[in-house]
Amino acid sequence: LFLQTNALGAQVLLDACRTHGAIFHQISTDEVYGDLPLDGDTAFSENSLLRPSSPYSASKASADHLALAYHRTYGVPVTVTRASNNFGPWQFPEKLIPLIIARALQDRPLPLYGHGGHVRDWLFVGDCARAVDAVMRRGRPGEIYNAGGGNPRANLDVAKAVLRALGKPESLIAFVADRPGHDLRYALDCEKIRRELGWVPETPFDEGIEQTVRWYVGNRAWWEPLAKDI
Repeated sequence: LFLQTNALGAQVLLDACRTHGAIFHQISTDEVYGDLPLDGDTAFSENSLLRPSSPYSASKASADHLALAYHRTYGVPVTVTRASNNFGPWQFPEKLIPLIIARALQDRPLPLYGHGGHVRDWLFVGDCARAVDAVMRRGRPGEIYNAGGGNPRANLDVAKAVLRALGKPESLIAFVADRPGHDLRYALDCEKIRRELGWVPETPFDEGIEQTVRWYVGNRAWWEPLAKDI
């Protein structure tokens, strides 16, 4: 399904853009770069090699290659953003932060892979939307732009932050077997988008968590039917 949507689906849309003279913006992910060691401070730039670890991230890398190839071969005006982990209102409850919120509100165990040490850089969804808008309006065709939040957090620390915001005990955290091919750490060098487009993330992690928690607390009618089997 990932290949049908992310690779072949991108090809269908790129053909449509080529036929009708439309622009194409590829929403990619930091996952296409693979992972980094937990004990370092290195970050991926737009020129880093792509080393996707999972079939999902490989399908996203495929779409990136297709988009850039359509730009070079056919002149389709293509741009690409590779963003770090998004969070915020309306996120599907199978994702980490809304899953933690939903289960905590229901006093159910919060499953964390391994020992919760995997590190992600968290980007509030509004900041990501501003990055995409900036790239589509002012980015150079054929270019890739990293967009990270500058908020690296271990999954365990994310879970604890959500529990604090909800006033729930850390005893709800339950460690489960790690998933296959689970990347250790993601980090993005975002100097290019700052320098060329003036974009920087504006929402600190704790502020974004508070906004997100308030939204899920106030919109249970939306997410509860979706979370009943998760």
